[in-house]
Amino acid sequence: MIVTGGCFVGVTALVKVLGTDVPATQAAFLRYFLGLAFLIPMARSILRTRFTRRRIGIFAARGAAHTAGVILWFFAMARMPLADVTAMNYLSPIYVTLGAAFFLGETLALRRVMAIGAALVGTLIILRPGFQEVGPGHVAMLFVAMFFGASYLLAKIVSDDCSPAVVVGMLSITVTIGLAPLAWLHWVTPTWTEVLILFGVACFATAGHFTMTLAFRAAPLTVTQPVTFLQLVWAVLLGALVFGEGVDPFVILGGLVIVGSVSFITWRESVLKRRAITPAFHQTKY
Repeated sequence: MIVTGGCFVGVTALVKVLGTDVPATQAAFLRYFLGLAFLIPMARSILRTRFTRRRIGIFAARGAAHTAGVILWFFAMARMPLADVTAMNYLSPIYVTLGAAFFLGETLALRRVMAIGAALVGTLIILRPGFQEVGPGHVAMLFVAMFFGASYLLAKIVSDDCSPAVVVGMLSITVTIGLAPLAWLHWVTPTWTEVLILFGVACFATAGHFTMTLAFRAAPLTVTQPVTFLQLVWAVLLGALVFGEGVDPFVILGGLVIVGSVSFITWRESVLKRRAITPAFHQTKY
């Protein structure tokens, strides 16, 4: 998870270097198009999959949601400090929690409501409406978390009957297809340097998802989730030392409040799950 955090911060840093010279839709398309090279090992699993109407619908819906989220993320990244983007990214699990309650029938217990309320307070600490100008990048990040949350929910649904390789591979394919016509509308011929930067983005993103999968396989979420705190630390340091961005204590505080609420939800769910599978003292322990 430490390596994962470094990879994802590397993604944001490279997009920050890219800036606004390449339109957001085109930059997002090139990132996913170049990343298709990493799907070659997954090709056999994808070709062997039986694509029912339900699976196709879920993959298409997830691709559409993720496409919107990626475009807005590239748009926000070029206009906001690294720390702000990283902190507001933590809102996605909150949207997942709300979506699971409304669409998957999961119980929205008091602890979840309190954690969601805390996350919203953290967001207000970062944005501070009325005390600072809330730019288009901040507004975009609110919707980024919403679209990515929907994508994660759909991934949870389809992962019950599809392998991880198929789920990841189909996401890359559908997002590439979804971004292609949008990128063509505002196409600007990129330089080789810009192409190289976007290939680096694809490499870091793929590596991050791979190491994250390894971490989830090796340890429970209660162990891996708190390590995501480090992403905010790396983002603040990188923004201050490399990009000359000031360290905003309100952004750090708001980010910690959001991450704390997400970690609390993760911890409580893990405890309840452990209670559900642990037999009582008078039951067999085999």
